Amino acid sequence: MRIERQVLFWLSAALLSVLLIGLLRPVMLPFVAGIVIAYFLSPAADRLTRWGMPRPIAAVLIIAVFASVIIVAVVLLVPLLLTQAQEFAVSLPTELERLRTLLEGWARQQLGARYADFQAGMERASTALSENWASLAGAVASKLWSQGRAVFDFMALLLVTPLVVFYVLIDWHPMLAKIDSWLPRAHAPTIRRLASEINAAVSAFIRGQGTVCLVLAIYYAVGLSAVGLRYGLLVGLGTGVLSFVPFVGWALGFITAGTIAIVQFWPEPIPILIVVGIFLGAQVLDAGFLSPNIVGSKIGLHPVWLIFSLFVFSYLFGLVGVLVAVPIAAAVAVLVRFALKVYLESDVYRGNAPAVETPPSSSSALSPTQSPPAP
Repeated sequence: MRIERQVLFWLSAALLSVLLIGLLRPVMLPFVAGIVIAYFLSPAADRLTRWGMPRPIAAVLIIAVFASVIIVAVVLLVPLLLTQAQEFAVSLPTELERLRTLLEGWARQQLGARYADFQAGMERASTALSENWASLAGAVASKLWSQGRAVFDFMALLLVTPLVVFYVLIDWHPMLAKIDSWLPRAHAPTIRRLASEINAAVSAFIRGQGTVCLVLAIYYAVGLSAVGLRYGLLVGLGTGVLSFVPFVGWALGFITAGTIAIVQFWPEPIPILIVVGIFLGAQVLDAGFLSPNIVGSKIGLHPVWLIFSLFVFSYLFGLVGVLVAVPIAAAVAVLVRFALKVYLESDVYRGNAPAVETPPSSSSALSPTQSPPAP
């Protein structure tokens, strides 16, 4: 098969996959979620199988433990999170007004004659935010619960996902063997090597970074709640979950927690400094211990590329896109590095034209004075 036909075949397969995901997006959420969870739990099933436990029993045990942890977390945390979210939504205008008062007091001292312009800008921003806050909250709620799809999606996620996890855990290795048997024989070693690199990057992110996010979420939630920060549990867990995007989750959490701390504790500096110390400590903990020991250096995804892929896939495919964004981004990154390596080793980059046979030079031809050899 010529290289042009191979490129056309794989591009067509990729385009067909994207079209199928877009077409089946409304019903794919429980299946994609089940596959992601099964991928996360597959090493545990492999270990129990090596210890002599039958694969179906290992799958049932893992799902039972995983579901128990989720149920306990939901029962204990969801009421607190909902309460804090409701309190935050109700008190946000008041908190913003207090923040505005603090900013105006600071600006009056620092800006002098230019304070009038600053105050006018603050008035316009405050008025616009107050007018649009209620309509924005209503629009978000309407979007989430439009046409009753949220209830349907939740029930499908609750009922179908465990079944998908169970069957994928049981058939994980047979599925991989079947897919391997479909590979083109001439290119099977290369495809296996690329698949191994993709698996290393995806597993490092989903399993490694997922574990890091869980540890950081607990750290933030406990630390911010202990210092007495309002909505500390909500902000802490949200910051930990968003930490799967390097620096972005930390920055958003730091800005949110710092703003709430200033509004709540000012002019007392100690609690504000403690909040700042919690976030600085999280950076040290993550960079110095968690990421090197849990994630390692196998992800190979630049933060900008990761953020771009999350935005693109969430825009195109919604929540399903968020679930598949990281694996696809990791796969594309591995394929791009492979294509770049092939290009750098090719004649297109090196400029090595194939050798062309040249006709004999005139010096090698017989001169007029020379006679041909005797027969």
